[in-house]
Amino acid sequence: MRIKLFVTALALLASLTVNAQTSVKIGWTNVDHILQNLPDFKDIQTKLSTERAQYEKLFNEKLAEYQKLVEDYQKNAATMSEVIRKDKEKVIQNKQNELQELQQNSEAALTAKQQELLSPVMDKIQKGIEEVAKENNYTIVLNSDAGYGTTPVILVAPDADNITEKVFKKLGVTVPAASK
Repeated sequence: MRIKLFVTALALLASLTVNAQTSVKIGWTNVDHILQNLPDFKDIQTKLSTERAQYEKLFNEKLAEYQKLVEDYQKNAATMSEVIRKDKEKVIQNKQNELQELQQNSEAALTAKQQELLSPVMDKIQKGIEEVAKENNYTIVLNSDAGYGTTPVILVAPDADNITEKVFKKLGVTVPAASK
């Protein structure tokens, strides 16, 4: 048993030594910067703004209905019978619940729509990064930003290892000099 354990440990150590001798080339990029400068992203923002405006319009219409119910109730509560007052309170409570549900569903729908629209663009960026990494022999590429669901994993790095411009070129995007 000890011999098997020793042989296994020795084999593991040997494989780690071989892997340690392989050269590692690390590059970095700014995925958020790439995303914000793609023409597709501007289209996505427009679509999301339009959809958000539609949800806001619907919410504001429902909110106005709710406010009118509350206003009517407050104005007439003193003259209402107990049964009618309780009925109006129930209607107001239901309308308030509808508003909360509409708001939650709208936010969820917008988040899902954003994910649906961004997913192919993020896949395109990922493919571009992978191709640039392969062409330039990078074994690891890190992300330097924290936008649109990405996590920053780099705090300081030499500019010589920044592959962002190469990714733009691979994606066929010309970035204005001011945004570089």
